[in-house]
Amino acid sequence: METMPMPLDSMAGDDSELTEFRVESPVEIAEILKRLADASIMLTLSTPSGDSVMATVWSMDPQRDLLSLSVGASEEAVRRVLAGGEVVAVGYNESIKLQFILSGADLTRGDTHLTLNTGFPKLVFRFQRRDSFRVRPLMNASPVALIAHPAKPSLKAELRVLDVSIGGVALLLPDSIPPIEAEARISQALITLDGDTRLRVDLIVRRVSRLGDDGKGGDKGLRLGCEMVRLGGQDERALQRYIDLTQRRRRMLAI
Repeated sequence: METMPMPLDSMAGDDSELTEFRVESPVEIAEILKRLADASIMLTLSTPSGDSVMATVWSMDPQRDLLSLSVGASEEAVRRVLAGGEVVAVGYNESIKLQFILSGADLTRGDTHLTLNTGFPKLVFRFQRRDSFRVRPLMNASPVALIAHPAKPSLKAELRVLDVSIGGVALLLPDSIPPIEAEARISQALITLDGDTRLRVDLIVRRVSRLGDDGKGGDKGLRLGCEMVRLGGQDERALQRYIDLTQRRRRMLAI
């Protein structure tokens, strides 16, 4: 069974390494939310259960501790999200990823849309987006992905993780395992990056290339460049934390 990371608010209180990503000033949070509203930036509202809906910032009133979101989904879908546990909002403003927890969300139906009324956020995390930034695991780490072969579901294989980014992972497929073609979907892969970071996600193979044909030794087999799909809010937070910590440790080792 997977080890789930702590909720965002409790994790922030216990992990000083996330301090630089915290925004706690009500004025600054209001400015962030206003920019999201002005640009009609879509937010993904997701829960540990895997349910999610899309929303935009509709209005806010920090003095009344109120944030209203316009939700573009059916009432049934929204209620599934509200019943699924901690609701996390994630959005991207250019190269910045913004993330906060909804507190006490209440659903109301207007003439033209559904509205979620929630408490004004006391804490927003602001991350520099790293969609193209990849990290290689440290030498003393051995992250792996346990998969079922998409062409032969009964064939289970443990593949080494070559590198990882937000939303993507590269895996080494040895020649002893039947090839996997581009655009194949790998369902319910279990990626174990370290003792605290385990992700259960679907993968789509976007690129396949061969390693080890240059005569220089090293890894041999197929490199599978995969896109992660159905990456939940908590898993995405854990992946972001792993990338940040690995990057910092590499810098320390280089000193």
